[in-house]
Amino acid sequence: MTVPSLPPDSLLTALRWRYAVKSFDPTRKIEPATWQALEEALVLTPSSYGLQPWKFVVVEDPATREKLLPLSYNQRQVVDASHFVVFCIRKSLSADDVERHVARTAQVRGIAIETLAKFRAVMTRDIVHGSRSLHANAWAANQLFIALGNFMTAAALLGVDTCPMEGFEPAKYDDLLGLAPRGFAASVCCAAGYRAANDKCAAIPKVRFEAKDVIERR
Repeated sequence: MTVPSLPPDSLLTALRWRYAVKSFDPTRKIEPATWQALEEALVLTPSSYGLQPWKFVVVEDPATREKLLPLSYNQRQVVDASHFVVFCIRKSLSADDVERHVARTAQVRGIAIETLAKFRAVMTRDIVHGSRSLHANAWAANQLFIALGNFMTAAALLGVDTCPMEGFEPAKYDDLLGLAPRGFAASVCCAAGYRAANDKCAAIPKVRFEAKDVIERR
């Protein structure tokens, strides 16, 4: 596999261009090939142990998005953006979840599942029965934010705008989307599409501390 290369300036230009869009242009839609790449970016997101304790719900139905609007404090990004993704954790990880990952690993790598016994034991001891099991949902949410960041960066590189959103009512999202019975819970959302021409936030300078204030070398 050829190692991908991107000029440093291209990366920084995309990240400086990106901002949390407040007003999306509802008439502009993300092309299917571009969206497929963004979905694949979600699939390729790294996670601890590779466990992938998540589900990404792409809400395509306009009627459902209208129902989510009042549950999102009427933030128009929910309905105006081309695409809207609800990032969900897999709650209360169990030995079955570990086994599912072990089986998938054996399948993809073409190895005997028995060779992964130690790997299975480490994950089970840590996530299912260890001290981490007491806050497994918080751990899963931390993993989920890796996916969110990966998605937003990938979108910026493709010239797609995004807006991460924690301003919503998670329990009501869970009810409306039928997440709880399937063992999932909404944790964060992200709207994706293209900024409206009149979005005032596009012209506001990005505020960040200087590198010397947040990066320390030893």
